[in-house]
Formats: sequence, structure tokens, C-alpha cells
Amino acid sequence: MKKILIALTLIIGVVSTSNAQVYFEEEPEELSFKDRLYFGGNFSFNLGNRFTFIDVSPLAGYMFNDDFSVGVGTTYLYLSREFIAIPSGNRFTVSNSVYGGRTFLRHRVYDNFFAHAEFETLNTEFPSFDGSQGTVREWVPGLFIGGGIFQPVFGRGGINLTVLLNLLHDDLKSPYNSAVVIRGGITL
Repeated sequence: MKKILIALTLIIGVVSTSNAQVYFEEEPEELSFKDRLYFGGNFSFNLGNRFTFIDVSPLAGYMFNDDFSVGVGTTYLYLSREFIAIPSGNRFTVSNSVYGGRTFLRHRVYDNFFAHAEFETLNTEFPSFDGSQGTVREWVPGLFIGGGIFQPVFGRGGINLTVLLNLLHDDLKSPYNSAVVIRGGITL
């Protein structure tokens, strides 16, 4: 399903006749604070035998102009993944709710393509390092850079696909399965 969503988003972006992101219907200097706000979020999931990941992440942003915006968001993840204890080789699963927040900057670099930078901190549970097969809960930071494509669909809103690299990725602590994170979302 995730691959189908990514493919459809890319196809829509490639065959679009739109030449630029449509954020403003009026001149930016004429817009009120409320008109510069936008809302949206991301939803993603990965279901497998040894890894389950469900992400719901609403966000709110503020557009300074047609090209630059900032925003904040919250994140809730359900995460279940299997770990292997060393040296015993025993397998055990940690399932937990992950929650936290993020702040981001987004800059349109060309037509529907944008650069994205984000700092996120998530409270998650992971195996302890003492070999007891117990778990520890702590805040785990993430610093993401990357970019994406935005496809206008409804007025100034639309759908987007973002590919990010987490510069602070930790294989054990991070709730993401990889340093590369792909997100699909909408804005209104």
C-alpha cells in the first residue's frame, strides 16, 4: 500500500500541469495572520512479521511567503518490533506508544519541489543495555534534512511526499527502522 501511495504521488507530480505551488490567492502582503496558517499532517505505516509501525502526525504551519514556511507538529506512533538479545540470541518484542513533537522549516526550491529541515523529539521505549531484557523509556532526538514534492489539489492545500535523512539516527533507540524516513501527507 505504501509503495502504491508513493507511486501515485510521484505520477501526479510528474503529469501535473501546475507550474507552481498555489498557496496564496491574494498578494502575500494583503493576507492576515489567519490566512497565512495551514494545517495538515502525515500518516504512514509499515506492517511486517517482526516490525509494526503506525504514525499519525498532525501539524500546523505559517507561510511567510510563497516559498518559505515554518511549523510545529505532534507525533503519535504505535511501534512493535522484535529484538535479539546478545549473547543468548533470545528474541523478544517491545510494543509501545511513542509520542512527541517537532518543528520544521520548508522552502520551495523549484515549482512543486521543496527542501525540508526538522527537529523532532520522541518519547519511546527500547531494550536496556544491561542484558536484563528489560526496557528503558526516554526522549530520543531526531534531526532531519531532505526534500519533497507538493501537489496542489484543493486551493492552497494539497498532498506531499517527503524523503528525509535523520542525521541523529540510532539503530537501537530510534523508533524509525532506518535513517531514511519517507512521509506522505496533506495540507489544507
